[in-house]
Amino acid sequence: MEAGAGFGRLAQLYNGYNKILLVDYSLSLLQEAQQLWGDDERFTFVAASVYNLPFVDGLLDSLVMIRVMHHLQQPGAALSELSRLLSGGGDFILEYANKRNLKAIARYWLKRQDWSPFDLQPYEFVHLNYDFHPAWMSNVIQQSGLTIKEELAISSFRINRIKRMVPAPTLARIDTMLASPGAALKLSPSILVHCKKKGLRPKPDTLFRCPACKCAEFEETNQALVCQGCDSNWPIIDGIHDFRYTPE
Repeated sequence: MEAGAGFGRLAQLYNGYNKILLVDYSLSLLQEAQQLWGDDERFTFVAASVYNLPFVDGLLDSLVMIRVMHHLQQPGAALSELSRLLSGGGDFILEYANKRNLKAIARYWLKRQDWSPFDLQPYEFVHLNYDFHPAWMSNVIQQSGLTIKEELAISSFRINRIKRMVPAPTLARIDTMLASPGAALKLSPSILVHCKKKGLRPKPDTLFRCPACKCAEFEETNQALVCQGCDSNWPIIDGIHDFRYTPE
């Protein structure tokens, strides 16, 4: 599953998987993803909130969330919900914006910004855009039941002057070379984290569970999934399952 899949920008990377869930809160972005990937039967498109996902426990072998964390007001709650979906030993690849990056440190020392990159609490630099301290994020990740296996420092060259002077392919190669050794310092604008789910859990034989009552039994029609536990009617809009709003 990719959480925050948007228009399916990473979907071509999932060729090794037989079943793929593309999940996003935006129905319009999922419609774009469906135009790109809807003919591939491996893909299921689901509109849902990352805080209340419509899937049974232990469903996933692998989970990806890239360029999403910085939009989350409650990253701990989101990570706990995503962790719930992973089977024992499952892999989770996530990325977060690092507030303690080299540029922020330099600006702070030169008194060109007021906020401290060394403060552990998340910093909201624009409405619903957050940077996170690596130590704070590592703690939140582990509290959600995940084990950090590897980290990479990425996107180290975001300064426009450098981008104008050095060709993009060259910058990409250098960024890749620095990713692993740079992870110890964590001075890059973004950190990529490979996590593993703790424990063992048998794989379920069902996919969806009702976000309203947590029942996993549904009656499917051409236009909706009807929960057998609470009669909630979850629409299917042109092949996209919409679990965003709890029916009244």
